Amino acid sequence: MCGLLGFLTATTATTPDGRTVETTAAQVYEALHCQRHRGPDERGTWNDEHMIFGFNRLSIIDIEHSHQPLRWGPPENPERYAMTFNGEVYNYLELRAELKEAHGAEFGDEPMFRTEGDGEAIMAAFHYWGAKAPSRLRGMFAFAIWDTQLNKLFLARDPFGIKPLFIATGAGGTAFSSEKKSLLGLLPALELSDDLDPRALEHYTVLQYVPEAETLHKDVRRLESGCYAWVEPGETPRVTRYFNPQFRVQKFAAGSEAKRYQEIAEALEDSVAKHMRADVTVGAFLSGGIDSTAIAALAIRHNPNLLTFTSAFERQGYSEADVAAETAEAIGAKHYIRMVSPEEYAAAIPEIVWYLDEPVADPALVPLYFVAKEARKHVKVVLSGEGSDELFGGYTIYREPLSLKPFEFLPKPLRKLAGKLSDRIPEGTRGKSLLHRGSLTLEERYYGNARSFNDAQLRSVLREFRPEWTHRDVTAPIYAMQGYHWDPVARMQHLDLFTWLRGDILVKADKMTMANSLELRVPFLDPEVFKVAEKIPVDQKITKETTKYALRQALTDIVPPHVLNRAKLGFPVPLRHWLRGPELYDWARAQITESGTDHLLDKQAILAMLEAHRTGPVDHSRRLWTLIVFMIWHGIFVENRIKPEIQEPTYPVNL
Repeated sequence: MCGLLGFLTATTATTPDGRTVETTAAQVYEALHCQRHRGPDERGTWNDEHMIFGFNRLSIIDIEHSHQPLRWGPPENPERYAMTFNGEVYNYLELRAELKEAHGAEFGDEPMFRTEGDGEAIMAAFHYWGAKAPSRLRGMFAFAIWDTQLNKLFLARDPFGIKPLFIATGAGGTAFSSEKKSLLGLLPALELSDDLDPRALEHYTVLQYVPEAETLHKDVRRLESGCYAWVEPGETPRVTRYFNPQFRVQKFAAGSEAKRYQEIAEALEDSVAKHMRADVTVGAFLSGGIDSTAIAALAIRHNPNLLTFTSAFERQGYSEADVAAETAEAIGAKHYIRMVSPEEYAAAIPEIVWYLDEPVADPALVPLYFVAKEARKHVKVVLSGEGSDELFGGYTIYREPLSLKPFEFLPKPLRKLAGKLSDRIPEGTRGKSLLHRGSLTLEERYYGNARSFNDAQLRSVLREFRPEWTHRDVTAPIYAMQGYHWDPVARMQHLDLFTWLRGDILVKADKMTMANSLELRVPFLDPEVFKVAEKIPVDQKITKETTKYALRQALTDIVPPHVLNRAKLGFPVPLRHWLRGPELYDWARAQITESGTDHLLDKQAILAMLEAHRTGPVDHSRRLWTLIVFMIWHGIFVENRIKPEIQEPTYPVNL
């Protein structure tokens, strides 16, 4: 777990502006300070004539060793490879044993591994298995390996996109980092601009996050989840996808249900056991839902002194603190609750947006930030339940194909007519949305959980609205990867793995915990867990009564009864009420009026939206939040008007 930064120069010669590898290395070292929160325990750099590595370390495994940038190689060239690695590989002990058995004799009396960590296992796997190595790793990772013998760089990211990796390539070379803000200062050395990407902005307003591989800076992209890239000096990265999740659904044979539920429970138990591997204290986030409860209940089997954490608001209906406390008592964990006030919420937004790098308009970011801050006082690692909904069918929207099934029997002309009729029905009328969505194909209507602006609303707020820039820019390539025989729910799950999960859920999980130098691990997002989830038929995911049916059955003996069939809230935020009242209305109005985004947004239209929300009954809270978060982002990273006070990390090295 840490933050990495690297710069592969296009040439070893001095550039026309007098820049050399050494001067660029100095810039890299300074840029590491922007991501110091990711790794406050150590900071280090390494370079040769082409490659510069920088690293901020949060030491979790093999604390006294495994310093990065790390060197490793075979006996004939023991320092052939240099690596920076952000994340954890949980099957590293098994990989080390396998590699020793297969190749240990080549090292003679010399040890194959000089540390006790997972980093050398990755490097040895890469040496012997090449680009197949990432698919052998169980964990969360973004890593860079430089081959000093071939002068080639290998970049890779974990299958689900748990760990981030930003990348920029220009005439000066290729730079990459765990945090985009560290790259922005290096753009001149790459001979790149910091211009904004208007298409990415339009995608953000629709989706509430910037979809991969885009960022709001047109010359900075992201290496996508489940991909690796080869880079050579002066060349453009060559990207290959090594992981494309496939839902190979298998109908449960009569009488086999119990066995399949057992397979799910065993896979999850094994994943949690692997995720508990650490040389520091591991805790768990705990809300009132089944996902986090299952993880905590399994984790306490490995650590009887497990600490659990939740956040809450005092407003009724927006707190699961009581349920979480009851759950903690039921499983025997010591529990901590962090209450968040509206004043704290507003005051933290600029700092949170700075940590984010890219705007994410998810109000749950803020309580997650505060519960991570509380947890870091007690532990260095937490487990959490992200990914369960996408793998096992947990979102209520996955029931939509059931309600829209009658439309599938209508001829296309009649479905189109239904859509035209819905356009004539007044907004807010019952049945309008159902009629409209029933007239559309799945590809046309479904782009994930975020549904804020329609085209008319976008036209009213975006100065340069382009109707040809739609969500289908993002979703069409994903739908094209799907099997023709997949049921609609499997297709929606697959789409969410590439959109909502990696664009919102995992970004906020990574950024808000790392902002507090806290490592978050997600046992549901494990390749072995996915192997059992991918086979579950639709009637074992969604029923008329519940979601995640098979998972709930599998967890009957693990999760306390009061949680097992309870609908989750997560970290709900009373944003709709706050934007109407004294808590956030004046604050929101100030953010809009002071923003320097007039050339991008119609601020008068946004202020009118705020007034309409305040007086009701229409709810514009999600749309307003999407725009306000972007305005704050713009104030920080473009205008340089907002300057959050970022504290130096002062946490103890080991907990």
